[in-house]
Amino acid sequence: MFSPGLNQIYAQEKPEISVGGAVRFNYNLSSWKEGQKNRGGDFGYDMFRVNFDASWKDLYLNAEYRLYSEAFGGGFMKQGWVGYRFNEEDEIQVGLSQVPFGIQQYNSHNWFFNLTYYFGLEDDHDMGVKYLHAGEKFEYNLAFYKNAEELRFGGDTETSPDRYSYDVVGRNKEVNQVNGKLIYKFGDSIKNRLGFSAQYGGLYNLDTKETGSHSGLALHYEVDFQNWNFKLQAMTINNDPKNLPGESKDILQMGAYGVPYEVASDFNIYTFAFSKSIPVKLGPISNLQFYNDFGYMDKKIASFEDSFMNVTGVLISAGHVYTYVDYAAGYNHSWLGGNFADDFSTGNSDAKWEARFNINIGYYF
Repeated sequence: MFSPGLNQIYAQEKPEISVGGAVRFNYNLSSWKEGQKNRGGDFGYDMFRVNFDASWKDLYLNAEYRLYSEAFGGGFMKQGWVGYRFNEEDEIQVGLSQVPFGIQQYNSHNWFFNLTYYFGLEDDHDMGVKYLHAGEKFEYNLAFYKNAEELRFGGDTETSPDRYSYDVVGRNKEVNQVNGKLIYKFGDSIKNRLGFSAQYGGLYNLDTKETGSHSGLALHYEVDFQNWNFKLQAMTINNDPKNLPGESKDILQMGAYGVPYEVASDFNIYTFAFSKSIPVKLGPISNLQFYNDFGYMDKKIASFEDSFMNVTGVLISAGHVYTYVDYAAGYNHSWLGGNFADDFSTGNSDAKWEARFNINIGYYF
């Protein structure tokens, strides 16, 4: 039955939708790749992404889908949640959301992120529900995550490594994780964010059918002063999987971008990052952000070799085009050195520092 009044109400309450995205290209030259050095590096496709934002009254949607090359896992969702705003300070998100742990949105300034990213401790996203409060002096997040992104729903199926952020894969699965995070904000001309984060969850083993545990604590501090930004963070991470008898509990498998690698179960990680932005007028270039991001992974097993990462670079902003020029160096780093499988677990005492010069050019729309 046609109702003119009802149609008028619906016409006034249509959802607002915006679509954006990015396309990126990448040049890299790596110290450990002889063939690449002989030909002067490689330049190719990096990633295409599409972003959706929609809202209706106090309900809203945020989603991002990314398409990488087949070698890096192909296409997958980075994030996607439905939210509800109770008021200007409080909201709830349900779905694939960023895990509230440590400095956010990023604990870094460069294209590679900091060392924390490679263990699922920076820009990590899991499936669950998150409550957020953002007051004038305090911010806090409380969250429950049923599991990481689940792409395979078999009873004994391993977690797929085809994902954006690192999660436990192999014969263990992340389950029933609880997170809490508190930020105290102070200062006027110098803006300070002092925070503490905690998380605890299960590790369900597909072989033993038993659930172990994983936990983490983080202390973090961020400062903004004029055009300077400083990030300082310390974390302690512990994993206790219930593996089959004879299988080591000292090493876990983690995966993203289509490929798994080994990570030490227990470690401390310390990071320090800073940047300086300089407004300029150089043709279309409006800003240069110079930065240095450092990370140190202190593995708790004495026989394991520790891991390090340092990235020095500049972000060049020109309208919708953002270009990262990075010199990334790593010691016992799976993405910076060639020995991909166990750099982040046992490591290699004979390893040497390796480096990658990288230029990432992205048009964001």
